[in-house]
Amino acid sequence: MRKSTAKKRILLPDPIYNDILVTRFLNSLMYDGKKNTASKIFHECLEIVAKRTNEDGLEVFKKGLGNVTPQVEVRSRRVGGATFQIPSEVRPERKLALAIKWLITYARKRNEKSMAQKLAGEIVSASKEEGAAFKKKEDVHKMAEANKAFSHFRF
Repeated sequence: MRKSTAKKRILLPDPIYNDILVTRFLNSLMYDGKKNTASKIFHECLEIVAKRTNEDGLEVFKKGLGNVTPQVEVRSRRVGGATFQIPSEVRPERKLALAIKWLITYARKRNEKSMAQKLAGEIVSASKEEGAAFKKKEDVHKMAEANKAFSHFRF
């Protein structure tokens, strides 16, 4: 029998923006427990976003994160010796986790000077429905659409 599931930890909202979403993003952005560094990068990034778009940086960030959030994904399932990619809806917690992970991953791969500029570029392009993170979401959706025929194998 499996052990009990881990309890959800309660996150405190970010002191500057008073938002739990920002805290989750910072925790994913952080390396080696350096939350202060991650916080500086993120807040500098939102200032850059605000300058580039002439809008509130946090609103653009939320819009970009919403545009990158996947609705469906494919999961591998073995049925009778063959492995099928079965499309399934994504749980709300996982949706957010995937969106944050994709934004940070593709921001790190960009060719700009500082991490704040890279992140700002990825957030601005995600809010305009372009960029690598948005393309990843589109690819996941296309994959799910292509494998719709196997949805009857869903568990």
